[in-house]
Parts: sequence; C-alpha cells; structure tokens
Amino acid sequence: MTFAADLNGGELNDGPDFEQVELEQLQRNARWYAVQVASGCEKRVKANLEQRAQTLDVADRIVQIEIPQTPAIKIRKDGSRQGTEEKIFPGYVLVRMLMDDEVWQVVKNTPNVINFVGAEQRRRYGRGRGHVKPLPLSNAEVERIFKQAEEQEPVIKVSMAAGDRIKVLSGPFKDFEGEVVEVSPERNKLKALLSIFGRDTPVELEFNQVQKEG
Repeated sequence: MTFAADLNGGELNDGPDFEQVELEQLQRNARWYAVQVASGCEKRVKANLEQRAQTLDVADRIVQIEIPQTPAIKIRKDGSRQGTEEKIFPGYVLVRMLMDDEVWQVVKNTPNVINFVGAEQRRRYGRGRGHVKPLPLSNAEVERIFKQAEEQEPVIKVSMAAGDRIKVLSGPFKDFEGEVVEVSPERNKLKALLSIFGRDTPVELEFNQVQKEG
C-alpha cells in the first residue's frame, strides 16, 4: 500500500493499491491452455481445480476455468422437450493461467486430469511416452471456441435410433405404432414405418409427435 500527502491539509490518504494493479497487469498476460480430462468428469475437474487453486495459493495465477458449452434441447421419451447444455469439446477443460512449474503441478495432479494438450517431448533414455510440454491456444482459437459457444443454434438431442418402436401422439397418424428407420436431429424429424391398411408405409414425423415405446 502506498500513501500520498494531502496538499491541502498535509494528511496522508490511501493511494492506489499498486500490488493489486500489478497483479491485474500480470494476469492480462495469462494464456488459455486445453487440459484433457477423464470422460464425464469435466465439471468435477473444474470444481476441484478451483478449490485446489485457493488451497495451494495459486489462485492469482489460475485466472479462469471454463467448459465451453452450447445450448441443447433434449427430447424425452414422451416427446416433451428439456433445455440442457452440450459440451463443445467433451473430455477437455480450458484453463486461463500464468504457467510456471508450481501451477503446472497443481493442474497436472488434480484428480481426473489426464494431461495438457501440447507437444510431446521424447524421452532421452528408455522407451515409453515422454513429457508433454503444454502449448497455449492461439488468440484466434480461443475467439473461435467462445464465439461458437455463444452463437451456435441449440443442438437437438434425441434418445431414439433406427430400430426403436414408437407410438404417434398427434397428427393424422395419432395412435399408430411403428418402427424408426431414420433419425434427422438437424431437421428435428424422424422417419418411421407405420402399418397403414396392413402395409408398412414410411412416414416423416416431428420428434414431439412421437413417443418411444418400451
């Protein structure tokens, strides 16, 4: 903390906190790194790493942790819709940090962390994989990833596949039953074979028009 004299009264007033200013300037140099983690453990790694950063006193160097996600719509078994999120890069967490040996150790030893994304350094002796040197993402890569997360249209997730039995809930074929032959998530539709007048007839239906049977 520094102090500056009050020219009017000669009293000392608190000046700017130069330590905080210096830290903020330093953190502007932090870079984004991609960290590979165990499948399905992205949120757990994020929470653990945030806690470890505080406990091990490196929170000033591990600046930000993100799991890039985009909106998604999950079609339930009964045809109803549920808002959710879809990971853009499953199995990876992005960490913005000031890299040094201590920070590297904190991240690398976090449970369910596999390794940094980077350049593999060959072992000088013996066989096996060498050390991976973390490489920061380029500014263009980071901008593209977060822009994709912000602008991408909601992904349609449906738990139906070719061969599933379905029942039609609405429309001209209400109460008909059939078998899915094709699923088109990008069009929010599926094609099914319905028994019409005793013959299997292909019919295109909206996801919310059908219910998965069994």
